[in-house]
Amino acid sequence: MAGTTVSGIGSGIDTQSIVTALVNSEKAPKQAQIDAQTKTATTSLSAIGTIKSALDAYRTAIDKLNTTTNFSGLTGASSDKDVAKVTVGDAASSGNYSLEITQLATASKIASQVYAGGAKSVVNDTGSSTTLTIGQGDATYSATIAAGATLEEARESINSQLQGKGISANVLTDASGSRLVFTSTKMGAGTELTLGGGSELASDFTIVATPQNAKYKLDSMELEANSNTVTEAVSGLTIELTKEGKSTLSVATSTDTLKTSVQSFVTAYNTLMTAINAQTKVTAGTGGSDAPTAAALTGDATMRALVSTIRSELTSPNGAGALQTLSQLGINTVQKTGLLELNSTKWDKAVKTYGTDIAGMFTGKNGLLTRMSSITENYTKTNGILATRQTNITNQLSDITKAQEALDRRIETMTTTLSAKYNAMDTLVAQLNATSSSIMTTLNALNKVDSDS
Repeated sequence: MAGTTVSGIGSGIDTQSIVTALVNSEKAPKQAQIDAQTKTATTSLSAIGTIKSALDAYRTAIDKLNTTTNFSGLTGASSDKDVAKVTVGDAASSGNYSLEITQLATASKIASQVYAGGAKSVVNDTGSSTTLTIGQGDATYSATIAAGATLEEARESINSQLQGKGISANVLTDASGSRLVFTSTKMGAGTELTLGGGSELASDFTIVATPQNAKYKLDSMELEANSNTVTEAVSGLTIELTKEGKSTLSVATSTDTLKTSVQSFVTAYNTLMTAINAQTKVTAGTGGSDAPTAAALTGDATMRALVSTIRSELTSPNGAGALQTLSQLGINTVQKTGLLELNSTKWDKAVKTYGTDIAGMFTGKNGLLTRMSSITENYTKTNGILATRQTNITNQLSDITKAQEALDRRIETMTTTLSAKYNAMDTLVAQLNATSSSIMTTLNALNKVDSDS
């Protein structure tokens, strides 16, 4: 190998340094090109990944906001949150309701016979598996109890076999022993649990709790529900019944709620634009040798198209009635940064004028949020614009790696070849020097003989 050759023994010339200089001179331009391509591709790939993540976050944020509830300005309240809580949905409208809860909904609970030996007691000593049937109202489920199963093992088996059926089994132990307690996650009348089948667990079971409906009065109307979460009593309202008692439920317009939703959109938009700006900006230098620095995607056509598309949708008229643009709500673009700002003074005036039209501007099929989501979809989907860019750059990096490997092989071959040539030259010089020395020795000897005679 060239790297292990002793240089210049015959000639006294550092041939290996010559070889290294020649090789480096040959390699440097191509290596510089590869290094530059690698840096550009790597930084571009990272920048596009950052933009894609920011765009995904933006789309998630606006999709979450895209409900009438967020922009209706309605908010629900309960005069006694210990008695009931209320949540406003899309179909809600303003109103007040008197509520009196006289009975909460409960679930069925039953227990097997008591086993004095505790949780390790064997509940199936028949020598073969048995079947336990569990009724839940009109539904019936079966669970297999293995031969020799203990109370604990039966519990694990039942919970595994009835997963997702709305029934759970647990071991309850006291001074008298242990029993298996079955609890239904379904509430209301008609959901009673029963035990049957060939398992001894079904014998002598006791009722711990009987299921019942929730009973309440809403504006003096007597109503029932099979759950403590009431969703159908008042359109657009979810009422959570938590304790017997009285409360007043109110649904009213809250400009604070509406402003919070609008500000959330402004924040989501600004977060996206800040991420894009960071990857496309040019940082000014201080002068002299400190030149301006371009970010990874400065001048990138894809980024220009993305920003142009979003801003075009942002500024196009899209409201209903007299409300047409965001600027009418006090939402304006800061020219220097391209970010949005919400002018509170203008907003306070606008919300009084356009309050009922604001939801239509932002939400629904033709609302700003839906259109924003639609125009950005091609950039973020699996085979979309940004994903394709990432794939292309990844392939480019793979090609650069192959180019680096090819250059390394060529340089290694060149080093070996040049080392061999210079070593051969050095050997030849050594031979010539030896021959010259021999001739000179002979001549000197002859001259000495002549002088003696």
